[in-house]
Amino acid sequence: MSPRLCGRPRSSSVGRGAEASSERGAEAPPRRGGIGRFGRSLGDVRGLPPFVRLLAWTQLAFNIGFFAVLPYLAEHLGGALGMGGWLVGLVLGLRTFSQQGLFVVGGALTDRFGPRPVVLAGCVLRIAGFVWLGYARDTVQVIAAVVCVGFAAALFSPAVESETARQAVRFEAAGGHPRARTLAVFSAAGQAGAFLGPLLGTLLLLADFRTACWAGALVFVGVLVAHWRRMPAGRPGGSTPRPGTGGADDAEGAGDGEGAEGAEGAKAAERATGTSVTQRTADAKATEGTGTTEATGATDATGGVVRATLCNGPFLLLCLAYSTYLVAYNQLYLALPQEVVRATGSQSALGWLFALSSLLVVVAQLPVTRAVGERLRHRTALCLGLGVVALGFAVVAAAAPLGLTGPVGTVPAALHVLLLTFGQMLAVPATRALVTELVAEHRLGFSMGALSSVSGLVVLGGSAATGALFGSGAAPAAVWALLACVPLLGAALGRTVRPPRPARADAGPVD
Repeated sequence: MSPRLCGRPRSSSVGRGAEASSERGAEAPPRRGGIGRFGRSLGDVRGLPPFVRLLAWTQLAFNIGFFAVLPYLAEHLGGALGMGGWLVGLVLGLRTFSQQGLFVVGGALTDRFGPRPVVLAGCVLRIAGFVWLGYARDTVQVIAAVVCVGFAAALFSPAVESETARQAVRFEAAGGHPRARTLAVFSAAGQAGAFLGPLLGTLLLLADFRTACWAGALVFVGVLVAHWRRMPAGRPGGSTPRPGTGGADDAEGAGDGEGAEGAEGAKAAERATGTSVTQRTADAKATEGTGTTEATGATDATGGVVRATLCNGPFLLLCLAYSTYLVAYNQLYLALPQEVVRATGSQSALGWLFALSSLLVVVAQLPVTRAVGERLRHRTALCLGLGVVALGFAVVAAAAPLGLTGPVGTVPAALHVLLLTFGQMLAVPATRALVTELVAEHRLGFSMGALSSVSGLVVLGGSAATGALFGSGAAPAAVWALLACVPLLGAALGRTVRPPRPARADAGPVD
């Protein structure tokens, strides 16, 4: 739907997201207590379209199954299977790479065939991978099983994430929530699953790791059945106007008398993405067409998407910035268990720390997004989030020389988890929102996949290096201080990302 049909003029190429934020800031209701904020959060969920709610429930279920198994994989590999520290780090890095690094495959398949078949195939592969992992005993089988588990997510995650981003943009354009809030609901649903999953895993490990793997597989059986019955079939729909991505309406606005703001927005979009509005509109129309040469056209379209992505400098910078967050986040599976075992002698507190992180996101994600994320530009929220993540690593580095043990020794780890989680609540929705500003809608699936693929490559090297550092006998303070530098580098990169900006200084959130 064109913004002009909505009865509201466009103030700039950034569009309705900035307008909605400034309007809500001017009409903000009085602050309410915790019950009121919780009621608003529930209202945000109830106000979403049914299909978006289905996607949020999907993310919830994905994470329940995932976190019932994966937080305990490192201990299983190093303890029950006797793998060395570097090998454990390599296996965990391969799992992340086979997931995040191959997201681009799932994204391209989603753009080609639609989300439904890709999600169903991913669920089947995840079921097989979990069952295989439960019975794997040698290194080759373990690696094959974790790659299977990871590639399953490389199929279904970009399908669900890109469709959620697409629906968030359309809901915003129709007068609904700002896209960042809709994406925050999606993140909160995932973290609810990440809260319940470790608790389920803790109970299942009273039996053994194989039982936890079977339980995770059964969760994905439920997801498979639900999506087989309820997820709509078909490829992603037609173009929707989006800030600075060069949809048809943007092209009209630049050339049919919308004024200087439309032209300036088109030029800003061209500078940010490295392609012209006319070219992006032509690409969009080309991908929507069908005919006797569909196979050849699909190949050409794929090549065009790859070329456009490689030429999109701001998007590539965003990928690198986000990869530093993912390297930091994956230390929950590698560095955090090392710290917990050092302080307490066991991993018993690890599940509770994961639960603390997830519960914090479930309770605070939407209020944080509303109070902070919607008042800042997405780029600023990303950089602020990465800075908070770096602070979490610095806390453990500063406390390491004290050699705290017992319950007191878990305090630095708990503070690390809290700060990492708060940074995540700022950085992740902001990153996904930035993607929708930097790429065209018909490339969202591929672009979401490319975002995670670049990150997965970085994590593969980062996990192996971190495992080697811990195994080398390096001082924990030095390792944690080095890890703190990673998100700081990402924040510096994030500042260089230049999405299309409002033509007027007062048209959007503060930067």
